[in-house]
Amino acid sequence: MKILVLNAGSSSLKCQLFLSEKSIASVTIERIGEKESYTILKTNHKKVERSTTIKDHHHAISTLFDLLQNNSIISHINELDAIGHRVVHGGSYFSQPVMITPNIIQRIHSLIPLAPLHNPANIEGIEIIAEHYPTLQQVAVFDTAFHQTMPEVAARYPLPYQLYEEASVRRYGFHGTSHAYVAKEAAKWLKQPLETLNLITLHLGNGASATAIKEGKSIDTSMGMTPLEGLMMGTRSGDIDPAIIPYLMHTQNISIDTVDSLLNRESGLKGICGTNEMREIIASAENGNEKSKLALEMYVYRIRKYIGAYIAVLGSVDALVFTGGIGEHAALIREMVCEGMEGIFGVVLDKEKNLSEESGNRVIHDTQSKIALLVIPTNEELEIARETERVILS
Repeated sequence: MKILVLNAGSSSLKCQLFLSEKSIASVTIERIGEKESYTILKTNHKKVERSTTIKDHHHAISTLFDLLQNNSIISHINELDAIGHRVVHGGSYFSQPVMITPNIIQRIHSLIPLAPLHNPANIEGIEIIAEHYPTLQQVAVFDTAFHQTMPEVAARYPLPYQLYEEASVRRYGFHGTSHAYVAKEAAKWLKQPLETLNLITLHLGNGASATAIKEGKSIDTSMGMTPLEGLMMGTRSGDIDPAIIPYLMHTQNISIDTVDSLLNRESGLKGICGTNEMREIIASAENGNEKSKLALEMYVYRIRKYIGAYIAVLGSVDALVFTGGIGEHAALIREMVCEGMEGIFGVVLDKEKNLSEESGNRVIHDTQSKIALLVIPTNEELEIARETERVILS
């Protein structure tokens, strides 16, 4: 089956073409709407790069299909069996991927207030395809869907009940496609049905989240109504005392928009040591920079707190899974996260395995460890392709 996975951002378009779950091409178009846009096509055999002007998303999608056809990757759009779209926010409506219809598009439109920076661009990609290729099947795969199995006790905030009823204020969680993918891969690696496993998955990139998975289902996750809650991240604060917000507004005489930008773009690792690049932070810490050391310690401390909380919630854990750019590549972070957990949780890291630079799914625990420690590179595009195929075949 030939499936195109599309991720439309506000100024970018990213896609990957799969044939029988194997990626055969990818296209990235960045700086849409700017004077000089950047386009790159990659296949197993070649790489085509060019700078040109891509005026809008209509132009970007036209350029995408021209690239695929002109480079003999497809001969016609009708070759595609379906397009799978990444949609950031599905609210409480969508707990599964769905075939896109006019009614579904309306429902996604209604969720824009929950994801004003992401859902409009996601919808635009869907509507452009529907306009120009109305017979092409489209499927929406939601970042929030995997977490809709959270029980009410985990999903609700202790706020006046009518805020949930009138304004949909609750926890939704994000990175769901990544957490779902690595959970399935962990089950394959452990040679056990996912439905029998309790996992803690750590998606550690510039954005970061932890998920508690009980018998294959998400029962808690660190991100909340927005991606700001939870772990310390590259530029996001993660958990803070909410009273800090009015305090800053009053004492610093700044607006709510300024505080919002501060918490999302100027905090986290960047706020503590001036950069959100983990390699730079590690190198700086090793050279004795105290702010970089503090940033690393804070980052790891919060991950460890969530692991402890999720072990308490789950009762027992079969595996701790690291993924995302930092989770996959920063051996020091994995070592710091696991340090001192031997006596409490029976977690024993094999330092030699942890330092290995091999790629792909791998084990990093010692044979004495009571909890498996896995590094599994995430592949959200493949997960979207798989879910898209499942929907159109159902």
